Amino acid sequence: MSSRVALLAAVSLAALSGAAHAETVPPQSGQSGQASRLTDIVVIADPLGRSADDVISNVAVIRGDELVQRRQATLGETLTGIPGVNSDTYGAGASRPVIRGQTSPRVKVLSDGASVIDASEVSPDHAVSGEPLLLDAIEILRGPSALIYGGGAIGGAVNLIDRKVPTSIPENAGDGVAEVRLGSADDEESGVVGLTVGAGAFALRLEAADRRTNDYRVPFYTPPVHDHDDHHDDEDHDDDHDDHDEDHEEDGGFDRLAGSFNQTRTATIGASWIGDRGYLGAAYTEQHSLYGLPGHSHEYEDCHPHGSSLHCGSHDDHDHGDDDHDHDHGEEAPPVVDLVSRRVDVRGELRDPFAGIERIRLRGGFNDYAHDEIEGGEVGTTFTNEGHDVRIEIQHAPIAGFRGVIGAQTSDSDFAAVGEEAFIPPSNTRSNALFLLEEISLGDWRLEGALRQEWQETSGVGRPDTEHTPFSASLGASWAFAPGYSASLTVARSQRAPHVQELYARGVHLATNTYELGTATLDEETATTLEIGIRRTDGPLTFSATAYRYGYDGYIFAQTLDQYEDFRLIRYTQEDATFTGVEGDVGYAFTPGLSVTAFGDYVEAELDDGEALPRIPAARLGLRADAFRGPWSGNLEYIRVFEQDRIADFESETPGYDMINATAAYDFDIGSFRNQVFVRGTNLLDEVALNHASFISTLAPMRGRNVVVGLRTRF
Repeated sequence: MSSRVALLAAVSLAALSGAAHAETVPPQSGQSGQASRLTDIVVIADPLGRSADDVISNVAVIRGDELVQRRQATLGETLTGIPGVNSDTYGAGASRPVIRGQTSPRVKVLSDGASVIDASEVSPDHAVSGEPLLLDAIEILRGPSALIYGGGAIGGAVNLIDRKVPTSIPENAGDGVAEVRLGSADDEESGVVGLTVGAGAFALRLEAADRRTNDYRVPFYTPPVHDHDDHHDDEDHDDDHDDHDEDHEEDGGFDRLAGSFNQTRTATIGASWIGDRGYLGAAYTEQHSLYGLPGHSHEYEDCHPHGSSLHCGSHDDHDHGDDDHDHDHGEEAPPVVDLVSRRVDVRGELRDPFAGIERIRLRGGFNDYAHDEIEGGEVGTTFTNEGHDVRIEIQHAPIAGFRGVIGAQTSDSDFAAVGEEAFIPPSNTRSNALFLLEEISLGDWRLEGALRQEWQETSGVGRPDTEHTPFSASLGASWAFAPGYSASLTVARSQRAPHVQELYARGVHLATNTYELGTATLDEETATTLEIGIRRTDGPLTFSATAYRYGYDGYIFAQTLDQYEDFRLIRYTQEDATFTGVEGDVGYAFTPGLSVTAFGDYVEAELDDGEALPRIPAARLGLRADAFRGPWSGNLEYIRVFEQDRIADFESETPGYDMINATAAYDFDIGSFRNQVFVRGTNLLDEVALNHASFISTLAPMRGRNVVVGLRTRF
């Protein structure tokens, strides 16, 4: 316990000393000089269109060259490293954002304010259907600032900003971007092109991206060997996994992680009518993705429950003995996911439509999603999700000093799984909501309040219908106690309706090595949140730090009822829980072109009986130097990821590791083409890096040393 207290104190000191690592954005290509400040960035996910510094709760924005250089094949990997943000990596094909120790269904992924509507909320091996190569920016909202996006954002929201629906007529009749990338660890070959043209009041957008990677290389690594004789001994955490040396293919001093390849193609066509007071447009996006599932095993597919006990093997013997189960499955190729997403986005904005209304904004997403899980050349399971999410926001003119937005949202999702792993029945989830956000400035003080009422109905084939009415409210205050300084306090009561998986699951889920049992009688989950922040945004010394506490009443989690070797019988149930943590950064600009930033985060999560919750990311501390001189720019980053020894039952401790990353870039113009060539190296020490937030942390280490070379041009 004393080591955890010391670590918490160290992270707190680094955070409270003082500039957000993810909140300072390097210059755009073709520019030089001091980096753009967070105060210059308008948060698209904020209905009032405020700058990130004016939003009371914690917001991080990644855009420009920083996004170009750090993005990976998946959204979670792209965001990993931002204070308070991790990912639950599942090879190279799928990884979801983890915010303050929480992920789906408590972290909502949005496409410019509308839900992405895929299958990523159901399982960590299901990819988020967004292509990082086609994004202009990513916004991360944490705490109460995400409240207006509903219970699915109770832990946070990630908003993907793109150009698929034009919002203005380009100068000189058109503008565009093209990029090519090559990577060493996974033989990456990627390319992206986008073009916007306009004539009169109409604009057309065309864009496409193609990414191809092979199984990635990892340093030599032998995972812990499972002891089949002691499968019920909770103390033997180091022996909880089968030896899977055969899953790696030796290649020139490295191992190849079988099933870690990714091939994704995405294309979009969008068009808008653009007038003096707004625009109305739509876009069609089609994505095809083929990726592997490392660590996937059918060793336990015949396991099933007998009441609250787990039975594996023949019914002739009800013991969990080794004779019940055949472990000799031979070497099998990992399963492959074949994903197709067809999505239509509708977006519009009208300014000053009539007296008393300053702006009306429309966001809508309509998606037809499906993926097949292919094993041995045959489709094992098919997952589909057809649905829509439509949102309208009305910003009123100031009333007695109050600026505000009232809005409504409606969504519908038809989800189905057919085949071997159909552990959720065909189901429908319908949700409607009303929300309100208001703010007022009183001298050095700014006050903000928000309300949201939802009505959700869920039905499943062969399951009882359920209805929930979650209600959320927040109140925040910010005090500019000195020039360039501000302190903030936010309290919130947020509720989340149970997800369809938590209500209706019943069956084997091999991606997580579990047999899942839903509970149709689950009630709303309620979180009482307290968040305290401090910032300095002016001068050579800048900082941003946040401390938070989430107190959950009726936290929904997967309780382990029984275990056979690495396979668990779980039931979704409710108990009280608490998440406590800190995150922040402190930076100093020695010159306009040279700065150093220290950053860190720490989160602790446990049930009220003191039991740790599973897959909580380890604490991190880091140091980063950024330099800009003329057309040259670059950074050098060191991150220490600490050992995670506060673990739940049936978990293994995860060792710590050191990560060194570096980037160098050169900007140059050729006529009207603004170009940048860059090289970025990650895990330069080539360390074995195990991600504790991953379901397959010991089976699928993160990439070894990787060098990416890219060329990007804007015109």
